[in-house]
Amino acid sequence: MNRDQVIVIGGGAAGLMAAGQAAACGRKVVVLEKMAQPGRKIGITGKGRCNLTNIAELPDFIQHFGTNGRFLHQAFSRFFAPELIAFFEGIGLPLSTERGGRVFPTCGRALEVRKVLLQWLERQRVEIRCRAAVDALLIEGQRIRGVICEKKAVEGGKVILATGGASYPRTGSTGDGYRLAAQAGHNIIPIRPALVPLETAGDLAKRMAGLSLKNVEAKLFIDGKRQSQAFGELNFTGYGLSGPLVLTFSSLAVDSLRAGRKVVLALDLKPALTEAQLELRLQRDFCGRAGEPAASVLRALLPREMVQVCLETNGIDPKKPTGELSNQERQALRTWLQDFRLTVTGHRSFDEAIVTAGGVDLREIDPRTMESRMTRGLFIAGELLDLHADTGGYNLQAAFSTGWLAGQDKA
Repeated sequence: MNRDQVIVIGGGAAGLMAAGQAAACGRKVVVLEKMAQPGRKIGITGKGRCNLTNIAELPDFIQHFGTNGRFLHQAFSRFFAPELIAFFEGIGLPLSTERGGRVFPTCGRALEVRKVLLQWLERQRVEIRCRAAVDALLIEGQRIRGVICEKKAVEGGKVILATGGASYPRTGSTGDGYRLAAQAGHNIIPIRPALVPLETAGDLAKRMAGLSLKNVEAKLFIDGKRQSQAFGELNFTGYGLSGPLVLTFSSLAVDSLRAGRKVVLALDLKPALTEAQLELRLQRDFCGRAGEPAASVLRALLPREMVQVCLETNGIDPKKPTGELSNQERQALRTWLQDFRLTVTGHRSFDEAIVTAGGVDLREIDPRTMESRMTRGLFIAGELLDLHADTGGYNLQAAFSTGWLAGQDKA
């Protein structure tokens, strides 16, 4: 057996980083990628701009992963945002920090990230075999011996499993890694879409499809109790809601729906105003334009697409002069403007999810090395692990950091 060879399964962020680091440690490395080219998901991430990481301090950074974030302390203590930034700039990719601490390539093109990574691997003499799907792991006596690829054995004393999750399957992330990890004895926490658009009841969202709102405050209610709150941007679609603000809530919403709980999203369209201030604004507008229809006056407060929805939801004739609105009707409008509620009924599929929640049970992975506790010589990195975070560069940093650590070990 070629014990010195390192086999990396998957040519995504974690896999490419792991391969390069293993080669830098003096190992012969082969990357087995089932797609026609590696790094396809890197090329589309961040709306084609690739949000590589975030400059948030470590405690805040880890909080974005929820309770499982503590697993990343070891990886981040050795290779974190400053090291990742230095790495990419060192291989020829200038980076820039934008709003919210998000770090992007200065050129604004995700494909440049893929390009410089592949050039780096070429200099490291890493072999990349494309259209090379792995069928099974070769395991003897709880020790990895290699893999079966395209019905042929590929031997290696170390295998790094980094196939990605199940999100964006067209890029190659079709969940193969979970099957391989299970073959090695790992428990797989049920996977589900995360950072995914949400579907809502009725046709309200559909009637406003294409409308984007900025500076909106949203609250997520689970069985009538507020569980989360955030501020940002969202989009109305033919099926419901998308956009950064919605993605922030999506993991909790998905898990709550799976548990059979009622999920409601409440939107405050005027978060800069208190209830009293908005009441005064309505009184002023309605009195000053008393003879005009309600639909016309509300255009000063709402986008055109929302006016009809607002009035119909509150049972108000759009042609009714604002001077004829009752106090009750005015109060209903004020409430709606700061508490517009949409019932969440579902979520989109893995095809539209940015990342995958669930995955390989973290208790079965050594956080100091990313080595499997079930099979010696097998390392697991990236999205396959039961780790996922909010948007903002956190997930990609975790992929690079766990890949870096998996590549470092001398197993």
